[in-house]
Amino acid sequence: MTDVGEVIARVHREEWARVVATLARRLGDLDVAEEMAAEAFATAVERWPVEGVPPSPGGWLTTTAHRKAVDRLRREVRRDEKHREALMLSDTPEPLGAVDDDRLRLVFTCCHPALAVEARIALTLRMVGGLTVPEIARAFLVQETAMGQRITRAKAKIKAARIPYGVPFREDLPARVTGVLTVLYLIFNEGYLASDPGGEPVRADLTAEAIRLTRLVRALLPADGEVAGLLALMLLTEARRAARVSASGELVALGEQDRGAWDRELIAEGHALVRARLASGQAPGRYQILAAINAVHTDARDVRDTDWSQVVALYDQLVRLDPSPIVRLNRAIAVAEIDGPQVALAEVDGLPLESYHAFHATRADLLRRLGRSAESRAAYDRAIALAANTAETAYLVRRRDQLARP
Repeated sequence: MTDVGEVIARVHREEWARVVATLARRLGDLDVAEEMAAEAFATAVERWPVEGVPPSPGGWLTTTAHRKAVDRLRREVRRDEKHREALMLSDTPEPLGAVDDDRLRLVFTCCHPALAVEARIALTLRMVGGLTVPEIARAFLVQETAMGQRITRAKAKIKAARIPYGVPFREDLPARVTGVLTVLYLIFNEGYLASDPGGEPVRADLTAEAIRLTRLVRALLPADGEVAGLLALMLLTEARRAARVSASGELVALGEQDRGAWDRELIAEGHALVRARLASGQAPGRYQILAAINAVHTDARDVRDTDWSQVVALYDQLVRLDPSPIVRLNRAIAVAEIDGPQVALAEVDGLPLESYHAFHATRADLLRRLGRSAESRAAYDRAIALAANTAETAYLVRRRDQLARP
């Protein structure tokens, strides 16, 4: 790929959601916004290698896409209403009201309660996270065609129901925020451990955008404990990013990370949020507990200093709120540090997570620690077959290959 080609690919990753969000507000149609954004990027592929990359690539793309939309509507002269609409469009943005952020407005649009929960999540991952349909399908463990249809139906529902592109009134925010936090967390997770086997293992653009949007939501709801909890969770996780992948492109497990490479400023901010929530005296929600667990990990100067009893106690609280198999899997990993791998394996083996790579990776590690190499190797093989992240796959392959041969 040429240097300009690499720039276009990077700009696509970083600017796609912003361009689509801006166009969606101006045009009032997600399908048209997405289509015009794609045409603008195609134009960039043709023109930038000849004319050079513009000083403001995102602005150039937005303007180009908007003008293409105006031209398209004007060509539909047989439809008077569309023609009048085109003439009214301009390059001057409309006032945004209380929140001057198109992407946050689009998040709330995609998370409207008129849409089914899974449709909200899928649509937001596509429109705001910029994830491809195959990436979202992998996250949901469904076929690509089925996911494409789900997203198409959600966009059609927004258009048919005339769902507005905007942040809801303040009194409506609490009812909408749960879905918003869910999709922001999923966007962050995709950046933290990207699911595209052909892409980068960590996408800092997604983690940074998820954090930015969560900060905006917190500004809207400063007293909401779960918003603060999610922000703390993201900050404490993002703080470890520089130490998570080795120079050779392999995932580095938490216990093996260079803690000197952790971002202490982000850790301090995350810890402050966790302490503030504890001081509030209010019962914590899911994100607050997850943030507290991460606070325990990031408080330890060495993995041997980790207070595993506190981690298990926090997971016990979380299981009462969310007894999902994945939460119980993560709890079992902590239990292994206190009660040993045999106790943890007994808890893990009963979980219905056969299609989840981390389930097999956890079993493989516990079996390795018990000296059951043949079973561990089989579990590693299964985890490797299911894992999509390149850094994680490299780590699992190395761990498998370190096992003693029978």
